[in-house]
Amino acid sequence: MSSPGKSKSDIRTRKAILHALKTEGPADAKTLAERQGVTAMAVRQHLYQLHDEKLVTYSEQPQTRGRPAKMWRLTGNADQYFPDAHAELTSSLIDAMRAAFGNDGLERIIASRTASQIEAYQKQLAGARSLPARIKKLARIRTREGYMAESVRQADGSYHLIENHCPVCTAAKSCRGLCAAELTLFQSILGEDVGISRADHIIEGARRCVYVVRREN
Repeated sequence: MSSPGKSKSDIRTRKAILHALKTEGPADAKTLAERQGVTAMAVRQHLYQLHDEKLVTYSEQPQTRGRPAKMWRLTGNADQYFPDAHAELTSSLIDAMRAAFGNDGLERIIASRTASQIEAYQKQLAGARSLPARIKKLARIRTREGYMAESVRQADGSYHLIENHCPVCTAAKSCRGLCAAELTLFQSILGEDVGISRADHIIEGARRCVYVVRREN
């Protein structure tokens, strides 16, 4: 992200803009400026530079008065600035395992990996007894693993476990079993008295993955 001639302040602002668009979705320059505590003009300069680098794009949103507002969003090229967990290597290994062991063998490998994750997560969640505490701690674990996760309580009492980034997206596209295993993992960690469903899915074209979690009667 660093470039010759750019100050540390400029680099921080560019990173903050990319992070905000990644975690909060499309926004106009004014909104981004308010979040960063800088002027809208400064943010626009960064946005146009990022646009020239093909890291962001925009669509115009009509306003009740005046010119349409530019709503900025990330392009796929911006993924290089977020964790990718060696995506291409992982994808190649999955293809090799499928060729060597077949689909059934690959599913057994994924199941073994999921079992190991469940054991590791349970140890890290020790002491978190309530559902809100477990979801919050789970989000922290996933963030450390590169998923940029957060937990958000909804008005109806349910929770959204939001993953703003998928560091294994390339691998997941070639092996949908990885995404299915995530649901198994979360269900095991949060408990059988909890219902979990995926509302948004990155590999289906969504900006982020969103899991709806609610306690079942």
